[in-house]
Amino acid sequence: MLPLHWTLVTELTPMVTYCFVMSVTPGPNNVMLATSGANFGYRGALPAILGIQFGVFSQTILTCIGLGSVFTTYPQLQQILRIAGAIYLLYLAWILSGANVVEGQEIKQVSFIEAAIFQALNPKTWVKSVTLASVFMPTGFGTLSGAILVAMIGAMVGTPCSVMWTLFGVAIRNLLRDPFKRRVFNLSMAATLMVLALLFLR
Repeated sequence: MLPLHWTLVTELTPMVTYCFVMSVTPGPNNVMLATSGANFGYRGALPAILGIQFGVFSQTILTCIGLGSVFTTYPQLQQILRIAGAIYLLYLAWILSGANVVEGQEIKQVSFIEAAIFQALNPKTWVKSVTLASVFMPTGFGTLSGAILVAMIGAMVGTPCSVMWTLFGVAIRNLLRDPFKRRVFNLSMAATLMVLALLFLR
């Protein structure tokens, strides 16, 4: 029989890998963070980073302790969330496409609360949390302690990925001081959000 610590390693390694893949690949959160980093710098994007992680952490715990079963019972709720998430992404795309690229003042910074609440509308976050709850809940733990462990691991893996996307935006910020280049970047991010919104509706 494998020792407990080795059993944990074999159980947690696939979960860590899954969290990394879901956190580092392009999605609404990462596009939002790259855009925030490019327009407002790291400090300006920090509330969004923290809000995203808080929202994902809370949602993962709630899903692991039973919220995920609601989607099994009422699958139409998932479609409603997809539509709501797509509408919000289109709203963000509209703001970016019409932003004042000279001063950048019309691009609204995403607040902690807005970033946290958005996770309830983000289909990618729901896919991640439901998968964690249904596939990767570790054995040998109570429901609540297991949910907290899963959410903590998700946060430890997800936070560096969020920071990386933000720093990518910060890194190209100097290149975007030219109004035309900033305009092209913001329009590109708007187009990306529109594509993601359409994918949500598939």
